[in-house]
Parts: sequence; structure tokens; C-alpha cells
Amino acid sequence: MKKNRITQLIAIVMVVFAIQSCSDEFIDRNPVYSIDSENYFNSEDDYYKALIAAYDLLQTTYVNALLGEIASDNTLSGGGDATDVIGYQQIDDMIHTPVNSNLRDIWNWMFAGVNRANYLLEFQDRTDFEGKEVIIAEAKFLRAYYNFELVKWFGGIPLKVDQRFALGDEKVTPRSSPEEVYALIESDLQFAIDNLSYAAPQVGRATKGSAQALLGKAYLYQDKFTEAASVLDNLISNGPYDLVEDYDSIFEHAGENNIESVFEVQYTDIEGASFDCMQCSEGNIAVGFSGIRNYNGPLFSSGFSFNVPTQDAVDAFEAGDLRKDVAILDIENWAALTGATYGTGYKHTGYFNRKYLPRKRSEDAAGDLNLTNPNNYRAIRFADVLLMAAEAFNRGGINDGKAQLYLNRVRNRAFGNTNNEINSTGSALTEAIFHERRVELVGEGHRFFDLVRTGRGSEIDGFTEGKHELFPIPLEEIQFANGNWDQNPEY
Repeated sequence: MKKNRITQLIAIVMVVFAIQSCSDEFIDRNPVYSIDSENYFNSEDDYYKALIAAYDLLQTTYVNALLGEIASDNTLSGGGDATDVIGYQQIDDMIHTPVNSNLRDIWNWMFAGVNRANYLLEFQDRTDFEGKEVIIAEAKFLRAYYNFELVKWFGGIPLKVDQRFALGDEKVTPRSSPEEVYALIESDLQFAIDNLSYAAPQVGRATKGSAQALLGKAYLYQDKFTEAASVLDNLISNGPYDLVEDYDSIFEHAGENNIESVFEVQYTDIEGASFDCMQCSEGNIAVGFSGIRNYNGPLFSSGFSFNVPTQDAVDAFEAGDLRKDVAILDIENWAALTGATYGTGYKHTGYFNRKYLPRKRSEDAAGDLNLTNPNNYRAIRFADVLLMAAEAFNRGGINDGKAQLYLNRVRNRAFGNTNNEINSTGSALTEAIFHERRVELVGEGHRFFDLVRTGRGSEIDGFTEGKHELFPIPLEEIQFANGNWDQNPEY
């Protein structure tokens, strides 16, 4: 069981910071108990609990990671049949519309995260105490993290700074441009960099390195290569991170929060949930969804067979690449080796995302075991940082030698030697970096956005240029805005 983590306190404070208000029938109660801005934020503990509430929405990003693969050429939707989680199926086939409950979840949950961060920041000057700047910096990091997810998925979004969204704002607050969203993200992350250290106050909380990595990523998504190279190079040179020696260890429980983890979303299996409230789970729901249907055998436990790797993703690995068997489980070979039995689901490819397959559970596991898997999500790994830096140095025409150096640090671990180093330059080096990102990060939710931001969306079956670079704003939000927000093009 995980101990000393921020996840252990989240459930306690959710009552205070629930996004939706209670209905009128619960207002008259004895004793009267109310916590609001008038009698809150009066102590360090109040700010700390508000910060935990802002962290809580990170756990809903399981769907972002899952669909970041399914929308790409790395995996297929899978599941039980063609109607199993219809939103996943539509995104896989690139036939999604503004009526998609899973896209609506991303919109709602990421804005809930923004709102919780803004709640704290709205009252940041109310009470002073030693170390408050750390809490404020983490709140700004979290707002940047949620806004980055929103701008990746939906483009320009409505913005409020240091103030919560209120009912009716959707009719008067315009959609900001992507440039304006990124400007706020950059400002928030720079503040976090200036006020955080490389050592986290608790496991799972953001650090200076987390903010540097996310800022470098935000720059890279805007093709600001000089800025990205600068901040990422600084992180590589001065941060405490390194590649772990054994790639196989990264995604096991014992490998969580290791020296390669720049930012990691914390999960636990001791707080259960149900399909009626997916966001209530403190576990990683994507893990159970990616599990092997009707599995019976060693090491793993059963799941729903979504997010199944394609043959194209499997074939992307070069001969001798040690990452392949860590990233991809060939179920037929595994069954022949171990005697395991399994079922086949929709769009069965024979492969599973081994990085995030459900493992055998602890005795303390609670709730639906498919919804409370304790596998942390490695949101930003040092290998990702190295490859982002390599891309920035190369695509920015800054220093191909340094790009090769960072690229080859990743490749040397992958092959266990230096015999497969890349020495090319220019566009050939660019292609080598793109390839390396795919095989290093397969199954981790980055592929769709890597393809789109580099103009390679056409590699996805069914992708329409000028449309599928963004996802549609949920229909309900367009309706609530009453003409204030335009839908994304071609939807």
C-alpha cells in the first residue's frame, strides 16, 4: 500500500471542494455546517487542503492518456464489441462528433481542475504564512497542467485568471486564442520554476523540474524551439533526474517515483469507485480498461481489452530493442510460455499495452478492482525530456550534435550498448527523433499529439486535415454558451 502520498488526503477534502452545489433539500440541516470563502483560507492547513483538492483532478487524466493512444496509430479502441464505450470507438475511427461523453469528461474534468486551482489563487493574499509561495506555485503549476490538456484537445478555451468560473460566465466570457492560453501557461510555469525546488515536499507534488519539463513541452507544442531547448537543457544539466538502468523496472510498482520520474500522477487501490462515478476513483481506471479480457494466469489480472496495440506499432521497434517486450505483451506467446488463458475482444490484435496492464492486487484493494488499479501514470519521464530537448535543438537548427547526444542517451539504454547510435543530421535526424519518441513512449498517451503538432496527422487512418487536429467542444457547452463560443472547424 502506498504511504505518505498526497492521494491519501484527497478524499477527506473533496466534501469541501465539490464542484457541484448540494440541492436545496440538503440546505436546512442540523447542525448548520458551511465552508466557503468567507470562513476558509484562514490558515496554512486551509490552503494545503485546497491544494490537495486541486491535485485530485489529476487522477481523471487516465482518460486523456488512454485516448491519446486510441486516437493515434499506436492502438485500436478494442473493448467487448463495436458499441462498448461508444465514444472510444468513434475516436478510434475518427468519426467523433460534439456528442461524445468521453470528450465531455475531458472538458469537464480539466475545467474542474482549473477551477479548483483558481479557487485557491483567488484567495492567495488572504492569509500569510511561511512557505505559502510553494503552495501558490504548485497551484499555478496545476492550472498550467490542466490548461495545457485543454488547449491540446480543444484549442482556444475560455480563461479566467485567479478567479473561479461562475454560472453565466459561459455566456459572456469568450474563447481565448490558443496563443493567449499558452501565454498563461508559460507565466504560471515560470512562477512555479522560480518558487519551487527540485525536492518535492511530499511524494507526488510538483517540483521545479516538473515545471521546467512542462514549460519546455508547452514551448515545443508552439514550435518555440529556442525557448524549449533553453529550459530543457537547463533541466537536463542541473536537475536531479537520470535514466534508470533497467527500462523493465519503470512501470512496475517498485519503480514508481524513481529518478526518471519528473512528474507522476499518484494512484492507490484502497479507495473504491463505480461506473456511476468514474472520477471518484483514486485508482488508475485506464489500467483495468487496458487489461486482458477474461485473463487467468500469472502476474497480470483481468480487464476489458481496450487500447490494444496495432501491428504497425509493434513493427516500429528495431531488432534488438529491449523496450519491445516491456511495452508490448504478445498474448499468444505469453499464453504458450505460461499456460495462461484469455478471451478476445473487439478489434483484437493479439497485443496488449504491457506498461499499464493490471498486476496482481494488494490485500487492501477496495471497490471494483477494474477501477482502482494502483499503477501510477508516468506523466513526464526524463527520457521524454531528453527527446524533447533533442527535437528542439534539431528542429530549431540550434545544435545537431547536442540533439544526437540526448537522442543516443535514450537509444543506448534501449539496446544495452552504443552500437545503434544515430549520427545523422538535419531532416534525417528529425525523423530519427520522431521514431524514437514513438517506441520510447508507446502506450503513454503522447502519440496523437506528437503526430498532430508535427504535421503528421495523415498517418492516422480516417484523419481529416483541417478538422481532426482538434476535438469538438462538447455540444452541451456550445448550447450553454448561447452563441458565445464557435465550434471547432468542420464539426
